[in-house]
Amino acid sequence: MIDFVAIDFETANRSPASACAIGMVRVRGGEMVARESFLIHPPAGHDHFEPFNIQLHGVSPELVADEPGWDIAAARMLEFIGNDVIVAHNAPFDIGVFVAASRAMSLPFPALKYFCSLRLARKHYDLPSYRLPAAASAAGYELEHHHDPLEDAEACAAIVIDVARTKNLLTIEALSRETAVQIRTLTPDDEDSQRTLVKNATF
Repeated sequence: MIDFVAIDFETANRSPASACAIGMVRVRGGEMVARESFLIHPPAGHDHFEPFNIQLHGVSPELVADEPGWDIAAARMLEFIGNDVIVAHNAPFDIGVFVAASRAMSLPFPALKYFCSLRLARKHYDLPSYRLPAAASAAGYELEHHHDPLEDAEACAAIVIDVARTKNLLTIEALSRETAVQIRTLTPDDEDSQRTLVKNATF
């Protein structure tokens, strides 16, 4: 069955560079086999916390005061992802956060392939809402703590696993072809693509 890594970022404020938490789930053979979640001290200049965001996800300045900065967090994230396709619900947001935070610290980044579970849900399910809790519920995953990054990553993974199983597809590439939901590539030297992702990631 299908292999990929699902991710979810939370941000401190409206800036897409303000990554303050991440959840990641590795899927192998259609099963969630590894999980990682940690807090992040956002890059300088993007590290103020808006009350709305704190209320949304519960991460505060005090909680991230001694947490690793984005440079360490990005390396940890990339090690977990390896060569897998990244899956996220509204993937341009999460990939845009990665790009914006990396650019805020002048960090290079590799080419990354990513796939959007929101677009997949819209293709596969007939729902009044395609927000993550509703789409995950349709996939059989009840999301109890929305905006907990690890639970959100699990919910995202559940959607892709469910659609792949329903269609009896064994790879994310086959799922992409069958559903016409593209696997996109973040290209490090494509400035226009990077700017578009950052713009779309505005909270």
